[in-house]
Amino acid sequence: MQAFLAEYLPILIFIGIATIFSGIAVGASLFIAPQRPDVEKTSAYECGFEAFGDARHKFDVRFYLVAILFIIFDLEVAFLFPWAISLGNIGAFGFWSMMIFLGILTIGFVYEWRKGALEWE
Repeated sequence: MQAFLAEYLPILIFIGIATIFSGIAVGASLFIAPQRPDVEKTSAYECGFEAFGDARHKFDVRFYLVAILFIIFDLEVAFLFPWAISLGNIGAFGFWSMMIFLGILTIGFVYEWRKGALEWE
């Protein structure tokens, strides 16, 4: 049991160093950088609505569609890298499983495209 726990010691050290380093970086940025937001910083930027306003303000549902599409295709890429690395070990079953997965995603993307969900007016 002791040897098993000793294998995790480098990981714990790494997490500790990363935590300390990130804390120092955040603290230094708060200490060194000026914290003076101006009109330019608080203006609307590429999103179509004011950054600071009423929380009950309605906006277009297409923002959600784009966000959901981004998450879907981001997860697809996250699945593709380990699949590509282990493709030699998983064989034909793993290959065709991923092809079915990609096919379903492609069908969904084409459906949204044909419905006009990606069209901006």
